[in-house]
This record gives sequence, structure tokens and C-alpha cells, in this order.
Amino acid sequence: MKYKRKKLNLKVKRDLQIWLLVRILGTIMLSSVIAALILYFYSRRELADSFFQAHVEIRRVSDLLLPVIVVGSLVSFLSGLAIAIFLPQKIAGPIFRIEGELKVVEQGDLTKQIKLRSTDIMQDLSGSINKTVGSLRTRFQDLKLTHAELEKSISEDDKVEIAKSLAKHRESLDKFQT
Repeated sequence: MKYKRKKLNLKVKRDLQIWLLVRILGTIMLSSVIAALILYFYSRRELADSFFQAHVEIRRVSDLLLPVIVVGSLVSFLSGLAIAIFLPQKIAGPIFRIEGELKVVEQGDLTKQIKLRSTDIMQDLSGSINKTVGSLRTRFQDLKLTHAELEKSISEDDKVEIAKSLAKHRESLDKFQT
């Protein structure tokens, strides 16, 4: 069976995409404006009065543009470096905290709530995880309750109550898919 590629979905996590896009485009715009300002100030040099001196000046436009190209490239490199350093940190930091909290949940602590700073971009993810862990906690509490009822019925040796408790226990277990 041949794998069919799904259509590219550009609307996945729209808030995150907009957040990233604004920062990247902002950096590109800032570096472009700085490079344009440098070019403008270098190009404002006045030509000499005579035609010959103007001809000599125009022949050396490459000498005039070389510093502009170098500085523009440097500004673009530094702004790209800033994006490469700081933007992943805004994403990696919350993911690191979420992973740490999930290790506690993995150990069996279903009371753990993942809390991020209000400015963190991964608020939706932590909310979804908290909702999932809360659902598991509720199901597990139901299972513990039916287990306690079953143990009580067994200790009282009440066959009717044992059957009822066993049915409730089975029902609670069926809520889990394994």
C-alpha cells in the first residue's frame, strides 16, 4: 500500500505560528531597515564639482558599497543569531518544565498540576496535559472506590454484593483501554 501524503495544514496551532512569525518577520524587518539606513547614509556622499571627479567617484561605487554590504550582512547575521538563541529558549524552556512534571506523573502522582508562567507559549499544551491527568485521576479514584466496595463485600461474604461490586469494578476497569 502506497503512503499518501496529507495536504499541508497551515492552520495548526495558529497562535504559536503567529507568535513565531511575528518574531521572525520583526527581526527580518529590523535588520532590513538597519541595512537600508546604512546604505542611505553611505550613498548621501556628495559628488565633486567637476565631471572628471564625479566619474572617478562613480567608478568606485563598489568601494562605497563594500562597507554597506559587510555591515548589512553583519546586522543580518547578528539578528539571525539572536533568533537562534532566544526564540528556541521561549519554546524549549516550557517543554523542559513540562517534561520534568510528567516524570512525576510517570511515578504515579496523579495530583501533579503542570504550571507554567502566564507568558509561556505552551499554556495550551500544559492545560491539555492537566486535563488528561485529571481525567485519569478521576477514573483511578472510581476504580479505587469500587475496589474498596468489592473488598468490603468479600469480607462480609455477601455473594449478591460481591457480584454487584465485581460488576462495578469491571465497569471501572473497562474505562481504561490498554
